[in-house]
Amino acid sequence: MRALIAGAGRLPTLIKRTHEGPLHVVALDDFPPDDLVPNRVFCIEHLGSLLDALVSEGIKSVCFAGSIARPPIDPSKIDAATMPLVPAMMEALQQGDDAALRTVVGFFEDRGIEVIAAHDIVPELLPPAGVHTEKSPDAQAESDAARAADIGSCLGAADIGQALVVRKGQALAIEGQFGTDWMLASLKERPDTGGGLLFKAPKPDQDRRIDLPTIGPATIKAAADATLDGIVVETGGVLVLDLEATIKAANDAEVFLWVRDR
Repeated sequence: MRALIAGAGRLPTLIKRTHEGPLHVVALDDFPPDDLVPNRVFCIEHLGSLLDALVSEGIKSVCFAGSIARPPIDPSKIDAATMPLVPAMMEALQQGDDAALRTVVGFFEDRGIEVIAAHDIVPELLPPAGVHTEKSPDAQAESDAARAADIGSCLGAADIGQALVVRKGQALAIEGQFGTDWMLASLKERPDTGGGLLFKAPKPDQDRRIDLPTIGPATIKAAADATLDGIVVETGGVLVLDLEATIKAANDAEVFLWVRDR
């Protein structure tokens, strides 16, 4: 049997709808999934007990999907089963997202629970390479995409973010703790005449089973509101929710969507 650790957003619902066979939905308290009723809700201070329960219920694999903010840990609530995990948990909370998630993945794997990627369940989440829209990137956009990939590799190596905005070779915005939507919203009152592109890709050496960057129709709107010319995502490294609707939104907004080979 498989478990789904579900956060916010549309991805957990898509996985639940697509998955063949039973799926045990688990949610972290204070971060409920948008459209799913969890079979189990847990607090981070009881993570050890959750792992024990999943093993006893015959869970053999788990998929993480949806957004979850870093929860604070209340030392007074930590139960006995979680106490051995605390040193690693506290260290993980001081690190970047990728390092922290690797620690969490390790907790599950140490209990013999395999971690499965969302795109292993829904392969169509990873669109093929190419320009998928009526509008195509021009020579400047192609140059900016290459520049963005270089900058993104440096940021990713520092475990900072998975997205940035580049215009004419210059980074206008870099994704941080508050995510892509916040970054794009910060450009709504930009002091220039607009243009540029949003670039998204996994971090170098990222564990691609968990926390791959994601875009969808809402990302297209946010990019258009930031007066960007288009969006570039790395082939095989960015999940696209509802590709058909995303392409339509991009065409309506007259921005390009380019799935670019690394």
